[in-house]
Amino acid sequence: MEKFGKSQSVTRVEDLRFLTGHGGYVDDVAPEGALYAYVMRSPVAHATITTLDTQDAEQADGVRLVLTGDGMQAAGITASIWGVTIKNRDGSDAASPYRPVLATGKLRYVGEPVVMIVAETLDQARDAAELIELDYDELPAKMDLARGGAAVHDDVPDNLAFDWDMGDEAACQAAFDRAAKVVRMEVGDNRVIVNAMEPRGCYAEWDGTRLHVCFNGQGVWGPKTHFANVLKLEPENVRVTMPDVGGGFGMKSPAYPEYYACAHAAMLLGLPVRWMSDRTEAMLSDHHGRDLVSEAALAFDETNKIIGYRVDTRCNLGAYNSNFGQIIQTTLFSRVLMGTYDVQATYLRAEGYYTNTVYVDAYRGAGRPEAIYVLERMMDMAARELGVDPWELRRRNFIPVASFPYKAATGETYDVGDFSRVLNHADSFADRSGFAARKQASAAQGKLRGIGLCYYIESILGDPSEGAKVEFNEDGTVTIYVGTQSNGQGHETVYAKFLSDQTGIPFDLIQVVQGDSDRIAQGGGTGGSRSVTVQTNATLATVAKMVQAFTPYLAEKMGVDADQISFDDETFRAPGSNLTPTFVEAAAMARADGRTDLLTHEDRATLPARSFPNGAHVAEVEVDPETGKTDLVRYTVVDDFGNLINPMLAEGQVHGGIAQGAGQALLEQTVYDEDGQLLTATFMDYAMPRAADMPFFRFETEPVPSTANPMGMKGCGEAGTVGAMAATTNAVLDALWDSGVRHVDMPLTPSRVWGYLQDVSQTG
Repeated sequence: MEKFGKSQSVTRVEDLRFLTGHGGYVDDVAPEGALYAYVMRSPVAHATITTLDTQDAEQADGVRLVLTGDGMQAAGITASIWGVTIKNRDGSDAASPYRPVLATGKLRYVGEPVVMIVAETLDQARDAAELIELDYDELPAKMDLARGGAAVHDDVPDNLAFDWDMGDEAACQAAFDRAAKVVRMEVGDNRVIVNAMEPRGCYAEWDGTRLHVCFNGQGVWGPKTHFANVLKLEPENVRVTMPDVGGGFGMKSPAYPEYYACAHAAMLLGLPVRWMSDRTEAMLSDHHGRDLVSEAALAFDETNKIIGYRVDTRCNLGAYNSNFGQIIQTTLFSRVLMGTYDVQATYLRAEGYYTNTVYVDAYRGAGRPEAIYVLERMMDMAARELGVDPWELRRRNFIPVASFPYKAATGETYDVGDFSRVLNHADSFADRSGFAARKQASAAQGKLRGIGLCYYIESILGDPSEGAKVEFNEDGTVTIYVGTQSNGQGHETVYAKFLSDQTGIPFDLIQVVQGDSDRIAQGGGTGGSRSVTVQTNATLATVAKMVQAFTPYLAEKMGVDADQISFDDETFRAPGSNLTPTFVEAAAMARADGRTDLLTHEDRATLPARSFPNGAHVAEVEVDPETGKTDLVRYTVVDDFGNLINPMLAEGQVHGGIAQGAGQALLEQTVYDEDGQLLTATFMDYAMPRAADMPFFRFETEPVPSTANPMGMKGCGEAGTVGAMAATTNAVLDALWDSGVRHVDMPLTPSRVWGYLQDVSQTG
């Protein structure tokens, strides 16, 4: 890494302001005097609106504007909120029902925005909402993942959003027909609520010509296009900015209905309008994650080699197509369908359904955790049915090192990998040989102890292109403009340190600017673990351009030919010259000479291919059979992230990802009743993982540098979640196996685990 980064664990510079309360979040930076918006939401999951009377609210104290769906449509705001759509397996288009900014005609989920009230104070807006008369004829709620039921959308037969597949079904079936052993299992993946530390919020301003929308998101350029489309503005008349963001995880990627409504209100009033969600409102209206059921089957030959794999998935889209909802459990799931195993006969079929629940979209990993969870649960179950060690079954089926680059059956090309080496490192680091003694010690305390393994791989997603601009300022500081958007990952530290490493510009002189569509022409935002890999690649291209631009200028100053000058990542040098200017010194010289053309440099770069981080997660749990309480007591990770720029930040990303994956496995579940009422809309009812629920994680890396980028890096932002779900769940099943339990599903709450044990005791 000496050429492309120092691989130093540099402490995050942005933490000082965050931890001392000086972060500039969206609710901190809203314009002084901005009006307050409040959203009245649907109280029922499914109904036809019969009356919506806002006259009394419009006359209430302090109220400046009341927006309804019909009113917005009358004003020309008729475009459907964007959501990607796919093709069905028969070649037809998947469903694309109309999605209004505010509900019109029907209510389709509890929490759907119906009316926005804008007033001088938030209390006035809330009070006015109480004066709105909303009457409706309630309809049966569609809640199951099956064809038929009450129509969520009249133009979507059977509530089937799509019927999609990938792979050669006939070849896969042929593999099963000749198999010596077939293992089958149904695997549930529970719905979760993202619950970022900072809830969603926005403000909007209109100067008569240009719209400015600020919200806490994951990138400004996609939303800029969507605002222009929905609000019928030219793109150049839309500016989108993002301040500090307190967690995103995929949930904050899209522009939500409230943002469009706020923008429309600001345009009508000519005054800034702000909106901020509270926690329950967020749990009702933020898009949720996961929520699918898969029937999976593995076919083995006589030597326990996998020869075929089939997955049939039914997934919940909620009431509408969200930003990326249709591709999560289809194309993104398929990216790592067969994981790290050398199998070509694969087939994936996915059906998506609309239900009367909030829509489902990306949550840390976006399809890859779901795919790996199914596969690695299946690998553990297969090992048990085949009577072999689960670690050895994985080793037997790994893609051999000599097979790289390896083209998977789904079309992905894995550039490099040495999975056995990584797994062997994990075997030693996790002290698997000492597990029997630990299990015996737990038994002496009346506890059931289990160990679980997940070997994951994930595919980096998103735009492979990114840009970077470096500007030398008059005061001697340097600004780097980036196209990604930090949600708390430490980008300000990473990007400044990387630029410093490549140029010798002192770290403390570098300022990172992000999240402003006026100041940065183009960018791909943050998501899919793409940020550091694509952004540093763009920085390398820009630094190369800087060196190229300064070289002829400095050749004159140094009295040498341009081809004699070299740059050693800190200074320019040439034989026969005593001058060794740094970039900062060279920029000061250029400014003094009026060479302003040398003070700003930018370039774009495209990665030639995706990278594929992978690794082994090993979880150990203790279960109290009297209560069902499960404690995650030991957790070990060995990751292959290729070369690391900042190991400390990489480890921090893994810690957070494990907490989210293990939290889903042990605690979190979104519960709707049969009428579509959300029963888990507060932290009193929805169990988030806390510090006491997590052990001290043990983390090491076993790098196999990627060939898909010049730095040899692999993204790490979502890897912890991809591995944690299956490792934790496999550990719980291992703990319960000797008691006769043969199947478990997330979340493994005390009541559910106790129930599993009671069921086998009563039937055994």
